Amino acid sequence: MEVRVNSWNELQDQLFADAWRSGLQRFRSPYVFRGLSNAAYKLESSLIRQRGNFAELEPHLLRNFRKYAHRDIVERDTLWHWLSLAQHHGLPTRLLDWTVSPLIAAHFATAHLDSFAIDGAIWAVNHLKAHQLLPDPLKTALRQEGADYFTVEMLAQVVDSLKELDALAPPQFVVFFEPPSIDDRIVNQFALFSVMPDPHGVLDDWLQAHPAMWRKIVIPAELKWEIRDKLDQANITERVLFPGLDGLSTWQKRYYTPRS
Repeated sequence: MEVRVNSWNELQDQLFADAWRSGLQRFRSPYVFRGLSNAAYKLESSLIRQRGNFAELEPHLLRNFRKYAHRDIVERDTLWHWLSLAQHHGLPTRLLDWTVSPLIAAHFATAHLDSFAIDGAIWAVNHLKAHQLLPDPLKTALRQEGADYFTVEMLAQVVDSLKELDALAPPQFVVFFEPPSIDDRIVNQFALFSVMPDPHGVLDDWLQAHPAMWRKIVIPAELKWEIRDKLDQANITERVLFPGLDGLSTWQKRYYTPRS
């Protein structure tokens, strides 16, 4: 479902909709979020955005990343530790970045001032419903742990390689997992990754077949400044999400840019 919001309050209602869990008697949203500065962007992985023969290049990219990276920067030598690290540092992979925090997703939808003339969007995907469609080995592992998301350790116990992951399909599915706490950036961003068993897989194409699982919240261009200013006041900024001098500088540059 696609919904267009027209105010800050409408955005909050959409971001926190369906969060009440009667069994827990607590607000625990089943959704994970991804903010995009341009509503027209698809949920394509950075690997797909490489274009060309990207699927053939995937194993070479990861193999060479593992070869040249320092071995002591991952706590365990598993595919999922290395993929998480590679994605985190900008290597094209089939992973997509998500967050548990709807406000952090709103930050990424409004962080680029050069995109303020176009609509942005926040994708919200119900990970509980998505995981109900997992193949049995993955579904069993998640149920035995009683967890909402996989950890890299849990995934490594079931799937040791991308070939093993690909062999579990068809049908197509999506896995949401928590990366290891490599640094404060991952922790502060409440980060998650998604992965699909096909390097060509585009998540919004798969979601079209499951309309009850998601909503796309479109943020009109004319609303971006208000959202941005209110997120800054709430301390949802680069200074917090990208700890260090780079994040501090990016935040100040954006914060003190005049509205023209």
